[in-house]
Amino acid sequence: MPDHGHELLFGTFITPTAHDPARAVALAELSEAAGLDVATFQDHPYNSGFLDTYTLLTWVAARTSRIRVSANVTNLPLRPPAMLGRVTASLDLLSGGRFELGLGAGAFPDAAHRMGGRRMTQGQRIEALDEAIDIIRGVWDDRVPGPLRHEGEHYSVPAMKRGPRPAHDIGVWLGAYQPRMLRLTGRKADGWLPTLEYLRSPGMAEANKVIDDAALAAGRDPGDIQRLLNILTVGFSSSRRGFLQGPPHQWVEQLLPLVLDHGFSAFFIGQDDPRVIRTFGEEVAPGLREAVARERATAGTSSPPQRSAIALSKRQDTIDYDAVPERLAKKVVEPGDPAYDAVRHTYIRTGSPALVIQCEDADDVVAALAYARGRRVDISVRSGGHGISGRSTNEGGIVIDLSKMHAVEVIDRAARRIRVEPGARWGHVARALAPHGLAMSSGDYGDVGVGGLATAGGLGYLARKYGLTIDHITAAEIVVADGRRLRVDADHHPGLFWAIRGAGGNFGIVTAFEFEAYEVSDVVHATITVDATDTADLLVEWGQLVEAAPREVTSFLSLFPARRGGPVTGQITLVYAGDDVEAAQHALTPFLGAGPVLGQRAQLVPYHAIVAPPGNEHRGQGIEDTRSGLLDHLTRQAAEVIETMMRSGDILITQFRSMGGAVHDIPADAMAWSHRTQNFSVLAASAPSHVARMNAHWARLYPHLNGMYLSFETDTDPARLLDAFPEPVLTRLSRLKAEWDPDDVFNRNFDIPPAR
Repeated sequence: MPDHGHELLFGTFITPTAHDPARAVALAELSEAAGLDVATFQDHPYNSGFLDTYTLLTWVAARTSRIRVSANVTNLPLRPPAMLGRVTASLDLLSGGRFELGLGAGAFPDAAHRMGGRRMTQGQRIEALDEAIDIIRGVWDDRVPGPLRHEGEHYSVPAMKRGPRPAHDIGVWLGAYQPRMLRLTGRKADGWLPTLEYLRSPGMAEANKVIDDAALAAGRDPGDIQRLLNILTVGFSSSRRGFLQGPPHQWVEQLLPLVLDHGFSAFFIGQDDPRVIRTFGEEVAPGLREAVARERATAGTSSPPQRSAIALSKRQDTIDYDAVPERLAKKVVEPGDPAYDAVRHTYIRTGSPALVIQCEDADDVVAALAYARGRRVDISVRSGGHGISGRSTNEGGIVIDLSKMHAVEVIDRAARRIRVEPGARWGHVARALAPHGLAMSSGDYGDVGVGGLATAGGLGYLARKYGLTIDHITAAEIVVADGRRLRVDADHHPGLFWAIRGAGGNFGIVTAFEFEAYEVSDVVHATITVDATDTADLLVEWGQLVEAAPREVTSFLSLFPARRGGPVTGQITLVYAGDDVEAAQHALTPFLGAGPVLGQRAQLVPYHAIVAPPGNEHRGQGIEDTRSGLLDHLTRQAAEVIETMMRSGDILITQFRSMGGAVHDIPADAMAWSHRTQNFSVLAASAPSHVARMNAHWARLYPHLNGMYLSFETDTDPARLLDAFPEPVLTRLSRLKAEWDPDDVFNRNFDIPPAR
């Protein structure tokens, strides 16, 4: 089997000895520190000298932050598949998507039987494994309506509630040696995980062929099945010796043919020697990655993957798939590819694009844009965030996906200058800046993407103290409609720099931002839950408290309709931008008088903790329609309209975000966002069945509004452009659009037509 271009993985195969439990954990921590990707552990529950592997995996995941964990391999006869599905999904969620499922039919059936496992023949164990894979994946797939039901020869699941869904698509890696197990691997598994020393008959090449033939017979692409290899007999020395017994460069030479000729792309060493682990991670892994990258470049393995007939049948006739540029060939996801469901949607909206191009750098963006322009279909640009407006996915078009461009870098700590790529999410930015004592105000949720927010505004928890996110952009790197890569700032293309701060989605694809961050470490974070039955009174009082508060205080207010006889409720979120607890208490205490308090909490926390990234799966699970507006003040008249809205039950949520303070310090003509007098942003959301009624309520509120934040608006009526960009801003934007995008290529994000 030739190399199919999978990402290389390197890891350890650790013995979970019970006599020194801390050692197994320490070896996993060392694996992460050495730069390895995976820590795996034997799973022999019947061995009293071993720790329980799944308890150990949970502990290791909690003690690490990056490395993946897996049993190598899970003993199925002693772990019922329905429960295993729930256990593995839970572990994946708790670890932030760092679990993989190594799975086996049970290598020591007598030992398992002595522990209570059912006695089965080898054939029965394989049949049971076949059923178990379906059950486990059925538990994970909570998108299928109704309970999970399975009635097989070996397992019965009468009516199990599905879920939870894992944080990522967990790989199922089978430990397989004999033809029947190998065929099961080809039909159903995501990976093959043998141990080199046990590969006898069939041998490596023969086993790969059995897997490939079974995959093709099942309508699968054999290249989709990753080949992973345990190697137990290894060691390092200064002179050349036997296989994987010499210096690191000899290891690279000897592992390279396993990648190029046999398709293996993951190697786990079964040595509990810290020196071996460290050398493997620090010298062998980077050396082999470099050698494989060099060979792949010269051998042309960047050519398109071979797709099965089933996958090809799902191609859409809007796209010439054969015209995809060579540099993008392995970076595209088609409707028939296994990864399609993970990239077709945003967090909020569903989509069915004909092609998703996952760019990894600015040159990829240039190539993707040139290709997409030639197809004459909708082009959506997605940074990796929520996509409330629905414009970052589409039906039958192309999505240029920037989620793999997610680097966060502190360029100059003294000047507080940072560089952030658009695919990063704000929770990751907060975490990356925290060790430097820096922060950037973004939104209220760590899963929001950088690119969409940083070209539209950025109303976050630090807005009244530090302003909008876009107020701190000092430069940007952008690919414009004709394919040029530009750096824009106050001195280079100043008109374009003015435009992208507020209307960026109309002018190109930003591939990196430079920001001036601010000195923030700890903040005081408080939440107050109130009875909002008297909604208008609450709004007026809260609005006055916000405007009177020191600018260190930023507050959000969310209103939720009455449910099951309860009151309309409000949640007041307060952030004091600083660690002066006494000053914060003085500033925040008045908010306890905004309405009848149902609950309260306040704490001093690191800023990054309140925007931590939850790692949500993006599969279109959000609200469908929202309306957005800005208010100079929360007047009694506006508040009474909103009270009627909330009492109607037609609105799922209404949220207010405070502006003012530093937001007002910026001149209105400094950038395309010109709303520098309003004190509040308001958003209302409704279910699809209630949109008409929401629109009627919004029409009554509209006369009280002064502007709009377009990232929260799903109404695409061109008349709303003047709400987002009041004159003379819109005229200037139209002229700049004619200069930079005369063909209106970037027309999905609240289209600004070019001036004619």
